[in-house]
Amino acid sequence: MKLAHVLLSVALFAVAIPGTRANDSFREVYFNTADGGIVYANLYGSGEIGVVLAHGAVFNKESWDPLARKLAEKGYMVLAIDFRGYGKSKPGKEARALYEDVLAAVRYLRKIGAKRIAVIGGSMGGRAAAMAAVNAKEGEIDQLILLSPAPIATPEKIKGDKLFIVSKDEQIMPLVKEQFEKAPEPKKLIVLEGSAHAQHIFKSPQGERLTHEILNYLGKLAEKKPAR
Repeated sequence: MKLAHVLLSVALFAVAIPGTRANDSFREVYFNTADGGIVYANLYGSGEIGVVLAHGAVFNKESWDPLARKLAEKGYMVLAIDFRGYGKSKPGKEARALYEDVLAAVRYLRKIGAKRIAVIGGSMGGRAAAMAAVNAKEGEIDQLILLSPAPIATPEKIKGDKLFIVSKDEQIMPLVKEQFEKAPEPKKLIVLEGSAHAQHIFKSPQGERLTHEILNYLGKLAEKKPAR
């Protein structure tokens, strides 16, 4: 019994250390936002193409772990963020300006060596990613992958190469289609079977296809020469 208690204590201690895994697949980092907030994130892998992962309202940075590991194995540098108010991340002057967290993540990846940047956002994180692309400087965000994104007021201003993914039978599907139609080229829409929403799709029967579509679209970015 005493040995069991010791083993349990060791296991709990290992889980409690931020940014560690059994195979040391990521490290926890943090950086400031333009409006004075602070974002904590898990950084995986290395490479000239950076990928920011922006979670939905009921998720956090750890929710991206399976996808982040796959992307890192493929040679991408991946940054899964906790939005302001999640985990240890703190808001700046604008409590709801989640797009500032995405922009800060993009700029952090540029600072540590990324030449091209993709942002993958789900639901709330999809909206933040789209808003970041609206507010970003030209060429700051090269590619967006938006999973059932919550709508924004100005989809016609979204910069970059855009992939919208949504499930056919989810309630938000008409809004996603409307956003897609208003968004400028280049863009693509993929409609999956089922009703799973955003990151929930990964655990649905369409999860494998979703991962495939993401990898395939990121491959387009890998083929391009950096703009700067």
